[in-house]
Amino acid sequence: MQVTTTTVSLTVEDVAASQEFFTTHLGYTEQAAADGFASLARSDAAADIVLLARGIQVLPAHQRDRHATGIILAFTVTGIEAEEKRLRAEGVEITMPLREEPWGERLFQITDPNGVIVQFVEWATERP
Repeated sequence: MQVTTTTVSLTVEDVAASQEFFTTHLGYTEQAAADGFASLARSDAAADIVLLARGIQVLPAHQRDRHATGIILAFTVTGIEAEEKRLRAEGVEITMPLREEPWGERLFQITDPNGVIVQFVEWATERP
């Protein structure tokens, strides 16, 4: 098996709000969209994102009312300070300020309008 693309599918209340957030602030572009659905991608190694409206009929009945909770969408990045500064300047609320953990991970978090937590990580030191 060869994995050619990674896609995260998130079920949310308001697809348009999350789509606007990811395209405006995180560099995603719309690949396809329909009522209750949006497919987003970036040109780098980030995972593609599919947004599905809660209750959408394309999901099996037992999955339709579930939504993205307890998920942290984490991106390992370079230039984390500049990224946090850029997002602040754009008016994005930083929901967990930039910090460094004892094991060398530097991180901060933002949250999209549907409650999807997006975490940015940069390693302060080389990982073992």
